[in-house]
Amino acid sequence: MGQKVHPYGFRLGFNKPWRSRWFAKQGYAKLLQEDLELKAALRERLKSAGVSSIEVDRPGNKLRVTIRTSRPGIIIGRKGAEIEKLKQDMAKKTKREVFIDIQEVHKPELDAQLVSESIGLQLEKRVAFRRAMRKAVDSALRFGCKGIKVRVSGRLNGAEIARSEWYLQGQLPLHTLRADIDYGFSEAHTTYGVIGIKAWLYKGEILDLTKRRGGLLPEPEPRRDSRDRRDRGDRGDRGDRGGRGRDRGGEQRQPPPMSAPAPAAEPAGPATQTPPADLPRPAVRPATPILPPLMSPQQPSWKQEARQEPPAAAEKPVEARPEAAAAVEKPAEARPEPSPAEEKPEGSGDKQ
Repeated sequence: MGQKVHPYGFRLGFNKPWRSRWFAKQGYAKLLQEDLELKAALRERLKSAGVSSIEVDRPGNKLRVTIRTSRPGIIIGRKGAEIEKLKQDMAKKTKREVFIDIQEVHKPELDAQLVSESIGLQLEKRVAFRRAMRKAVDSALRFGCKGIKVRVSGRLNGAEIARSEWYLQGQLPLHTLRADIDYGFSEAHTTYGVIGIKAWLYKGEILDLTKRRGGLLPEPEPRRDSRDRRDRGDRGDRGDRGGRGRDRGGEQRQPPPMSAPAPAAEPAGPATQTPPADLPRPAVRPATPILPPLMSPQQPSWKQEARQEPPAAAEKPVEARPEAAAAVEKPAEARPEPSPAEEKPEGSGDKQ
């Protein structure tokens, strides 16, 4: 669980240089042990000088040490007294001629090792770990960092159960090789245990391969253009799917010989295109305006058939007959009932 690739070793030889540059045909283990002891002693001695990294070169039988620090005055001392004393001590211990180069770190807020060490110093002074982490993250972003992650692990605030907490701001592409990521680790020795601090800083991408640190690798070959399709040969023998590329007899078809194109004659003036002669010409519009027709348009035949004929003779309306008008005006109660003499029995006709 939790295996991680070291960000520096992952990019070693691509955009990160080696921190120990020498070659030994024999006695490799002895020289390696000497390097490790030398770096540990220098870090312990220059703990207050803000040392970021220590690089070792071995040209011949000499020893050259490059120290990157944010406080070069502490290492050099007044009139170079401290650096001379340090050089003599290292020469006496290694029995070699020693040269020391000092490089100043102008922005310690953008150096991962110095950020982790500053958080460790605050934790040893009993500063709240969240406050120290947030302060480091904010200062790195303020100085132009594109992304930063800080992680502390251990008995935070003296808790009996150890845990890990981290802050991440910005972007941090850990799997991108061309990303320039600085990594630092330090330990804070508190009264209730050791707390480990890790810091990752993303400073951008190294797109120009010629600007790699120290010129580690030669210039890469130019990428071949994918549109260059020349000299690909005959492609008829790729599996012969469906018999393509071969005739029915099984023999390989040869492509027809390509004749050289005739050189085109260069025109004397600007190139113009003549229109073809068989194009239809547009109709000529009359000069007089087109007026609407005076007669209404004739209706279609289906509308004429559906038209109903008017009635031939209309009956006289009911209001024109005087009898009907009198009967309507006279109410039913005013009519006289017929006398019994006027009533005729049924069946009595004109026999009498």
